[in-house]
Amino acid sequence: MNDLLRLLRMFKPYWGWTVLGIFLSFITLLANVGLMAVSGWFISAMAMAGAAGVTMNYFTPSALIRLAAIVRTAGRYGERLVTHEATFRLLAELRVWFYQQLEPLAPARLEAYRSGDLLSRIRADIDKLDTVYLRLLVPLVVAMLATLVFVVVLLFYHPLLALVEGTLLLVAGVFIPWLMNRLGHTTGQQIVATKAQMRAALVNDLQGMGELLVYGAAASHASEINRLSHELARQQQAMSGLQGVAQGALGLCANLAMWGMLLVAIPLVSDGRLAPPELAMLALFALASFEAVMPLPLAFQTLGETLAALRRIFELTDMQPAVLEPQQPLPMPHTFHFAFKDVVFRYGENADTLHNITLDFSPASKLAVVGATGSGKSTLASLLLRFRESASGEILLAGQPIQHYSGEALRQHIAVVPQQTHLFNATIRDNLLLAKPDADQAAIEAACRLALIHDFISSQPQGYDTWVGETGVRLSGGQAKRVAIARALLKNVPVLILDEPTEGLDPETARQVMHNIVGHVQINQQSLLLITHRLQGLEQMDNIHVMDAGHIIESGTHAGLLAAQGHYHYLTSINKLLVEQTKS
Repeated sequence: MNDLLRLLRMFKPYWGWTVLGIFLSFITLLANVGLMAVSGWFISAMAMAGAAGVTMNYFTPSALIRLAAIVRTAGRYGERLVTHEATFRLLAELRVWFYQQLEPLAPARLEAYRSGDLLSRIRADIDKLDTVYLRLLVPLVVAMLATLVFVVVLLFYHPLLALVEGTLLLVAGVFIPWLMNRLGHTTGQQIVATKAQMRAALVNDLQGMGELLVYGAAASHASEINRLSHELARQQQAMSGLQGVAQGALGLCANLAMWGMLLVAIPLVSDGRLAPPELAMLALFALASFEAVMPLPLAFQTLGETLAALRRIFELTDMQPAVLEPQQPLPMPHTFHFAFKDVVFRYGENADTLHNITLDFSPASKLAVVGATGSGKSTLASLLLRFRESASGEILLAGQPIQHYSGEALRQHIAVVPQQTHLFNATIRDNLLLAKPDADQAAIEAACRLALIHDFISSQPQGYDTWVGETGVRLSGGQAKRVAIARALLKNVPVLILDEPTEGLDPETARQVMHNIVGHVQINQQSLLLITHRLQGLEQMDNIHVMDAGHIIESGTHAGLLAAQGHYHYLTSINKLLVEQTKS
């Protein structure tokens, strides 16, 4: 329940809306109960007056009935309007809050979570929280207030009437919801977990459908989703059964209350302590009053689902970021001079990934880091971008430890083409404008020409307004990579980091793209960090570091490393052979 109280504290900015929704719901309930009770009295009184041949004032009760009907109708409309508006505002606030908590965790803390699981948390789990206000908070507060009012009203007639009403309302509003919560708590948690598994499996399978079909694994994955679907149906059927039992029990309590009113009130009428029309009024009053507790069993039955969704959300937001931001960050320097000094890094409790890395990345320089996959090249970029913290050693920016700068501010001055490029399900133009929203068409086309993608885009019927599909599925791997390169070039910031920028490109295209990039950074006095295992265009680099198993084993210029006949010379020879085989 601590998670629930924590969530309710987050509702504080919208207490005005929440309280207004509760008030309207309470007034609507009172109007409905009053309508039933006065109608019962009025019909009985009119029948008795007609049978006795006497006149009575029917204007006042008929006016009260009309007033109650109007209040009930207007209150129901207003209650729906206000409570749903409050719910939408709360969910919008929660999504923004969740993303703000999630963003500092990327990428280091989120690597253990599948993309489908993260999507399920930010969408379905937060959507599930709409029940906290609509189905739990409002009905619970209204039921408590209404029960108090109903018991007090009946006390004016007879204490035994209040006792019968209060007892059965407590059974219906406390015992039955408690029982439903006990019976449905585990199943509710299982439903949330099963739904999350299904969403994660569906997202991952759809994203990797090509690979599944190639390797013949689509059928086995489909059977797993089918199994989860049957399991979810079984769990939902169990919850539906509990809901049916709860509704039946509530109906029984309501009818027992009505008969209890009659059994207690009939002797009072016979004794003359109650007027005969009040008998029908009390019976209908008791029957209608159970509307106050009708939503409670379902609310507490699904409380397990709500708490499970809350726990999944707080599980992420309570994590500490891998990189802590400084309390008083230094202003960004005018020149971006990076230096690694004896940097050691490891992933969790694993062995060191980087061993005593020392290198210099000066302003307007072109630095290449080459080596086989898994040698630690990309980890250097993560450290430079402040996505991770080194275990020992230090990284300096303009002579100051990089930890003294804001990571967000630092990344605004760095453009990155990651090894795994991501394009959003939007147009090519929209994906490019993420780097520089105010870029004009001329700047967009210039960047795309440098990346050798402008001609392809122009050949499409919609040109730059062509939709790329989810994760860029409508583009080939090489085309998506060049769109990402154009996006990084469009940003036009002091530092450009390219991680395997020519992956997926044929050798000639790769050579021309690298030539264009190097020319662009030289003209704009940008610093270039090239991370690659493909050795095209390295003769244009100012300095090259060769990595192997987390160590820098060679450093120098392209010509100097070739002359040294070391590991770089070996890699170059292998690369030439691969290029020749590709051409043949």
